[in-house]
Amino acid sequence: MNQAACAIRRINENEIDNVVNINRECLPENYSRFFFTQMYKAFPQYFLIAEDKGEIAGYIMARTELSPTFLKFIKKLHIISIAVLPKHRRRGIATGLMETVEERAVKQGVEKIFLEVRVTNYPAIQLYKKLGYKITNILKGYYRDGEDAYLMEKEINPEKNLDHAMDARQTEIKEPTNAYLV
Repeated sequence: MNQAACAIRRINENEIDNVVNINRECLPENYSRFFFTQMYKAFPQYFLIAEDKGEIAGYIMARTELSPTFLKFIKKLHIISIAVLPKHRRRGIATGLMETVEERAVKQGVEKIFLEVRVTNYPAIQLYKKLGYKITNILKGYYRDGEDAYLMEKEINPEKNLDHAMDARQTEIKEPTNAYLV
C-alpha cells in the first residue's frame, strides 16, 4: 500500500453515511445507520477508515466482548465488518485496516480475535489466513440468504504480537483531533 496516498484513522461521526454507502456497495449483508452510529459511540477505537486522497476507500468496524472459559473470562475482539471499495482493492488497504485494529486490540489486552466470513468469499478467507486466522467452525445458514460462514479466530499473545503488529503495519495512522483517545 502506498503510505503517502492512504491513511488509516478513526472515523468521525459525520463520515458514517459514507461508510454505510460502502457497506451497501460492497457487502450483501447490510447494517442500519443506527447500528453504525452505536458502534461508533461504543467502540470508536475499533471503527477505522482508510482514506485515499480525501476519499474514504474502506473501513473496519469491531467491538470487544467478554467470553467465558473454564477458569476465567477472556477479552475478545469481534471483527463485525470490513470492506474496501472495488477501485481501491489489491493495494493492501484491508491488510492495513486489519493490522491496525489488531495492534489496538493487543494494547487493550485482547486475547483472541474472531470474525465470520462467507464460505464463498475466497479473497477474504485468503487474507485472513495470511494474517494468521484459522477456521475453527462452520456456522450453517449464518447469513440471511442461507449461506454458511466460517468462524475464523486468531490467538493473541500481547507481548509477542505487539512488536509484530507495530513492525508489520505499513500505514500512516492519523487520529482526529476531536476524538477521545483510548
